[in-house]
Amino acid sequence: MTLAVVHSRALDGLDAPEVTVEVHLANGLPSFTLVGLADTEVKEARERVRAALQTSGLAFPHNKRITVNLAPADLPKESGRFDLPIALGIIAAQGELDLQRLARFEFAGELSLAGELRPVRGALAMALALQARGSGGPVRALVLPQASAEEAALVDGLEIHSARHLLDVVQALRRENVDGAGNAAPREPLPRAMPPRAEAADAPPDLRDVKGQAGAKRALEIAATGGHSLLMVGPPGTGKSMLAQRFAGLLPPLSAQEALESAAVLSISGSFRPARWRQRVLRSPHHGASSVALVGGGSPPRPGEISLAHHGVLFLDELPEFPRSALEALREPMETGRITISRAARQADFPARFQLIAAMNPCPCGHLGNPQRACRCSPDLVLRYQSRISGPLLDRIDLQVEVPALPAEALAAAPDGEPSAPIALRVQAAQQRALARQGCRNAQLAGDALDRHCVLDAATAGFLRAVSAKLGWSARSFHRVLRVARSIADLAGRAAIDGPDIAEAIQYRRALP
Repeated sequence: MTLAVVHSRALDGLDAPEVTVEVHLANGLPSFTLVGLADTEVKEARERVRAALQTSGLAFPHNKRITVNLAPADLPKESGRFDLPIALGIIAAQGELDLQRLARFEFAGELSLAGELRPVRGALAMALALQARGSGGPVRALVLPQASAEEAALVDGLEIHSARHLLDVVQALRRENVDGAGNAAPREPLPRAMPPRAEAADAPPDLRDVKGQAGAKRALEIAATGGHSLLMVGPPGTGKSMLAQRFAGLLPPLSAQEALESAAVLSISGSFRPARWRQRVLRSPHHGASSVALVGGGSPPRPGEISLAHHGVLFLDELPEFPRSALEALREPMETGRITISRAARQADFPARFQLIAAMNPCPCGHLGNPQRACRCSPDLVLRYQSRISGPLLDRIDLQVEVPALPAEALAAAPDGEPSAPIALRVQAAQQRALARQGCRNAQLAGDALDRHCVLDAATAGFLRAVSAKLGWSARSFHRVLRVARSIADLAGRAAIDGPDIAEAIQYRRALP
């Protein structure tokens, strides 16, 4: 046997296309050639594979011309995930593995020089691709390093095996050895991977810790109900960051499908922890983040913060301090829930259904409108500072609320606020009403569904049109007020939107002084 074929998978955004690893041994000058649009990381597999085979006591064909082809040739390959299939292909081409058993599996794993298997990124993407393939025929089993296998085992209906060392895989796939008595030596099967137990989530920070700020807390509850974006404006130290950090504790638990979608994106970046399964993500990048860091990019394209916060919360503190280009890049994904990263040679599509919570000061010194401290900023300086948030971006933020400064004596005398737990129960009940009625959260209502589920009586509709005309709202702002009013009505358990619901929603569109 001089030719062996091993199956694996590459990563292309969130997709995991199949890759066929072909290994050919021929007579000639000794060489080790790797072809098939392989990145530098893949080409370095030659040295890792050679050392891993030798230190594991396996034969390496030093006197052969070794050619490894990664097909299809036009698909870029990156990372060390092909180390294991290349090593198995070399061993199989020497006639030491059972090719029929080999064809039943797909392999991925990086090799250490001692032959140990190291985790790879995108194990969940590989498992989801295998699951999708199941509708078109038989599905191969997947062999991965132990940590990656536990991650992939979160996908139901697949046969996932884990391995710690190259020798474990070779022992399970070797040809049957017959001893002198004619008895076949048993193979050592690879263990089936089991999903890890989810860790008990640490108790999230409680909204009760924030004294006062009843208006901002009400806005958080409405935002959690409908999936709305929220901007909090106020002087330093008024509790904006504390409020944002407690927002995730108000959201309902992730469904199984949402958890898989979120985990798949995190797996691509290598930041998923199986023990955190079904826990919502809170991403809070520093305001020095670039547009690539926020929305994704690079070569090969990688997901950014908006995708890593898929089905979770993206908190942007000090919003005007972010680069203008980074903030403007948020506009399209806030509308569509997806981001398409296009490069000259590649294009990748990532989900980005995140919930934006932002905070900012009203001016550079932070004390505009603060009754306890005078603002030192000139009107031009305030205007330039607030203009860092463009009108089109501000138009896409559903709720814009003021978080006022409170005197110390007022804070000391303020009673403890409502804990997060009862608020979360109200949010969950209201969100279930919306899902039963329309199949999506209120922030995602559009087109005919928006007209059908946000019907107003004549007086309320006339009032909203008059306010919209007076304030110069765009059609987008008009519709966002309708969606917010729908969430307010759901919280109150009302089937129809009333005038007070619209009036309250209108108040959440004017936060900047």
